[in-house]
Amino acid sequence: MSKNETAAVRKAVVPVAGLGTRFLPATKATPKEMLPVVDKPAIQYVVEEAVHAGLTDILMVTGRNKRPLEDHFDRVDGLEAALRAKGDEKKLELIRESSELADIHFVRQGDPLGLGHAVLKGEQHVGHEPFAVLLGDDLIDERSPILPTMIDVYEKTGGCVVALMEVPHESINMYGCAAVEQTGTGGVVKITDLVEKPAPEDAPSNLAVIGRYVLAPEIFPVLHRTAPGRGDEIQLTDALKDLASSSEQGVYGVVFTGDRYDTGDKLAYIQAVIQLASRREDLGADLRGWLKEFVAGLDD
Repeated sequence: MSKNETAAVRKAVVPVAGLGTRFLPATKATPKEMLPVVDKPAIQYVVEEAVHAGLTDILMVTGRNKRPLEDHFDRVDGLEAALRAKGDEKKLELIRESSELADIHFVRQGDPLGLGHAVLKGEQHVGHEPFAVLLGDDLIDERSPILPTMIDVYEKTGGCVVALMEVPHESINMYGCAAVEQTGTGGVVKITDLVEKPAPEDAPSNLAVIGRYVLAPEIFPVLHRTAPGRGDEIQLTDALKDLASSSEQGVYGVVFTGDRYDTGDKLAYIQAVIQLASRREDLGADLRGWLKEFVAGLDD
């Protein structure tokens, strides 16, 4: 491969080692990624997004009590046999779908030392290839995918790519924040600096980093030398900030304008379930009708 060529992106790393404490007691024995969004666990939406973008080699970085994730993406012979005996081909297809989505691997993070540390756990699996990182708390509506655009930007520039989204300025302290300059391509910016959860008065913009990345393998040596930062954790934001100033290829952002659902927050999780269910052919009409009646009956 020549210096000006970049390898195709075909692998994804999905960090899922978080404890899900915001959803206790529901997550005491159930991983937060397995909480249902209508009738599929949240993690399945993430894997399907990766697959639709052409990424079928997926590494999940897990922790203790995450075994149900492995079970969900595995075959369940007894259940399949029971459904087959009943002639319930529709449900049989549904449960077989998750086990046939992709080539899924698992590795444990061990110590919860931050997103940067979780990404480092994928180094051996990824090798010298570029890869995507998808956070399990962020669901991207399938009608407005962002990964294909991010992969295209990476393959054209060779630089790491971060998904960005405009948020209210007073909310920027909940996110990593990007300082950017325009590239001449609509929706694509070059990142000049990154700040992890700045105070609104210190934020360089209202562009927040959301949970999608396409990373060059050069991120790994940078992560190895990245000292623990905010929260005494190894921050992926800090490593990308380093690359933004030192990498010849640079770091780019794709500004997302579609629908995103944050399943890591209680209210946003409930909203995600309602929004996605309301668009379903089998549920939408009845749910929308009930919602109108319910809202009309609420006191101001």
